[in-house]
Amino acid sequence: MKHTKELILLYIFLLMHFPILAQQVLKGKVKDAKGEQLPGVLVRDTATNKGTVTDLNGEFSFPLTSQSSLTLEFTSMGYQSTQVNVNPETSTYLQIQMEENAQDLNEVTVTGKSIVKEIKEKAFNVDVVDARKLHNTTLDIGHALDRVSGVRVRESGGVGSTMNFSLNGFTGKQVKFFIDGIPMDNFGSSFQLNNLPINLAERIEVYKGVVPVGLGADALGGAVNIITNQAGKSYLDISYSYGSFNTHKTVINTAYVAPSGFTFQMNAFQNYSDNDYWVTVDVADINTGKYYPDQTVRRFNDTYHNETLITQIGVQNKPYADKLLLGLTVGKNYKEIQTGARLVSVFGDWNRNGTILMPTLKYRKEDLITKGLNVTLNANYNFGSEQNIDTVHRRYNWFQQYLEYDTPGGERSYTLYKYQNNNALLTANADYSFGAHHAISFSNVINSFDREGTNELFPDQNLYEKPQKSQKNISGLSYRYQANDQFNISLFGKNYLQANYFALAYNPSGNYGDVAYRNEKETFSYQGYGFAATYFFGDNLQLKGSFEKSYRLPEPEELFGDMVNLQGNLDLKPESSYNYNLGASYWKTMGPSHRMEIGGNVFYRDAKDFIRPRLNNNQTMQVMDNLFNVTNIGVEGELRYFYKQSFTLGANITYQSLRNNTQYEEGQTVESVVYRDRIPNMPYFYGNADASYTFENFIKEGKRLVIGYNLLYVHAFYLYWPSLGSDKFGVPEQLSHDLNMTYTFGKQNRFQFTAECRNIFDKKIYDNFSLQKPGRNVSGKIRYFIY
Repeated sequence: MKHTKELILLYIFLLMHFPILAQQVLKGKVKDAKGEQLPGVLVRDTATNKGTVTDLNGEFSFPLTSQSSLTLEFTSMGYQSTQVNVNPETSTYLQIQMEENAQDLNEVTVTGKSIVKEIKEKAFNVDVVDARKLHNTTLDIGHALDRVSGVRVRESGGVGSTMNFSLNGFTGKQVKFFIDGIPMDNFGSSFQLNNLPINLAERIEVYKGVVPVGLGADALGGAVNIITNQAGKSYLDISYSYGSFNTHKTVINTAYVAPSGFTFQMNAFQNYSDNDYWVTVDVADINTGKYYPDQTVRRFNDTYHNETLITQIGVQNKPYADKLLLGLTVGKNYKEIQTGARLVSVFGDWNRNGTILMPTLKYRKEDLITKGLNVTLNANYNFGSEQNIDTVHRRYNWFQQYLEYDTPGGERSYTLYKYQNNNALLTANADYSFGAHHAISFSNVINSFDREGTNELFPDQNLYEKPQKSQKNISGLSYRYQANDQFNISLFGKNYLQANYFALAYNPSGNYGDVAYRNEKETFSYQGYGFAATYFFGDNLQLKGSFEKSYRLPEPEELFGDMVNLQGNLDLKPESSYNYNLGASYWKTMGPSHRMEIGGNVFYRDAKDFIRPRLNNNQTMQVMDNLFNVTNIGVEGELRYFYKQSFTLGANITYQSLRNNTQYEEGQTVESVVYRDRIPNMPYFYGNADASYTFENFIKEGKRLVIGYNLLYVHAFYLYWPSLGSDKFGVPEQLSHDLNMTYTFGKQNRFQFTAECRNIFDKKIYDNFSLQKPGRNVSGKIRYFIY
């Protein structure tokens, strides 16, 4: 830990002593012939091909890295391309007017692209969620991702419950999560995907199977990068929602950006829910033992709330930094524990809480020292804590009956264990473009974990003094070649290092009951590699392929446990996989009103030492285990249709065959009875569909009503190994329907009211190990925003 803190100070020292180049910023606004602002216009330097896109108010900021004149080109679908010569010494603000193009849309050559479209057209297999289109909803980021092809977000309950993320058959920690390219490994229980409001994000990038070097991850099967509002200008976005099960959600996002570049940004959000929804379970009377099958009962020990504040202060567009921000993230959460890994385990008083206290540093500079060299540095340290509270010695059933015992104890472990994970994180990225077609990138991520804790009930017990430490260093180097707008390829290599420190029990004398502990250190070192390539046939058809030999190092929670429903396993080994993707996308504009997008991907995964959850011996907790060899072959597809700006219709489907490919168990000569079985507790056929229609000038001129519909389908899947289970499927087929309506009104349409109903027909929805999720629930949301 000492060395980690020294590295943080070293990074900060280096930041303050970098040579720098002076930089100006050109600002402007783009309007049409009627004086209406034009969002989404591409502003491009014709010499360097670098550009930006106008915001919702038609405004843009363009960095000028030299004093020489340049030519800016403005392009947007349906408008004539406009070029303007700019002299940085005399021009600081531009007013641009664009004329409509009289040609039909299918005859227009469109050169302007949104950031979302640009990312989709990269060589990596990536899906992009435009989060801004969901800001009117009550979704959290986790549930927004649940609508992406190949993705299944699975929860143990309602708001704030434990979440399991699955991407093309890889789950949990096998998929890495980032916020603005910064790993979320050390953010703690107060900062999870299913308690982050969708309004926090501008877009979400989902990388499948192959992860760019810039993210610096030991991801086995993919990564999710949440891009927040980059605060290029001042804004305000406030919302509040109320829904079933006494659920309250509040979000405040705001930023102030002064002409001088001074920047203050704040994101605050709160979630609260009783989570007292109905579930169907078998119950035995705790006094008589009489058995009552299929009882419908309320959850009663499942209250959750969290409050989080993220602040950043600093400067932008300065000679020494495009962005330099110091920040502080503070938050807390409280969660009651209703069940174990299955509904048969029920608790009435057990709870836990957590805090986050994390200072942060963000630095970015383009064209550092020399033109084309872009550098990003990030650092944070989480001083937050977690506490597990289990001091009531009772045994509950689902009727809320309980037996109380006179002796000290708890419902599971009798503990007041409070601990800090002392997480430190350093990331450095550099990207250098040279010539017209070449670029190299380097990244390095240092992650340190050191759990320290005490139990007030047993202050002298040395059980909690054993070392629980882990340190990682992930580095990567890539080369990118772009021949033209039709073809580009990336080649990369990664290096993975990990050191784990822990204690092992042994018998020093050989006498029964004599136990001592010795400290151990285990290290891993691996190298990975891969490529990603894409080719465009004309403007409408794109083919892309990618491959990676990836590694994923065990996470501290998998090694040491999470003190709730995950038991630690110190014998875990790193897992590896050969990941292959081959996909195609097709875009077609049919006249001025119709547009269609079709995409598909075939994937294959060949994983060794695959880490997967199973129930522990008493089937009340989960434990992570290595499975020698697992293969997965699958296909996913998506279709989307647009009619003008009024109607959209889309659907995606995923099928995967995740199989146990371990023919002989360790030390066995007889073929395993579960060889080539589907991996249990894993959906293999699922999909989503959605539709929306916009009524312009609804009730009043300029007002808008949008009606949306979503469908979720999951085919029945196995709860246990198929060759061992008595039932073919342990988790039944699921079909859920959601409906939402949003009305935009007020001065300059700055107010939105949304009404939602999820699981309209009150179907039973299940997740990990048949845990039941909420039935029908309704909510309303009011939002006010200024951009």
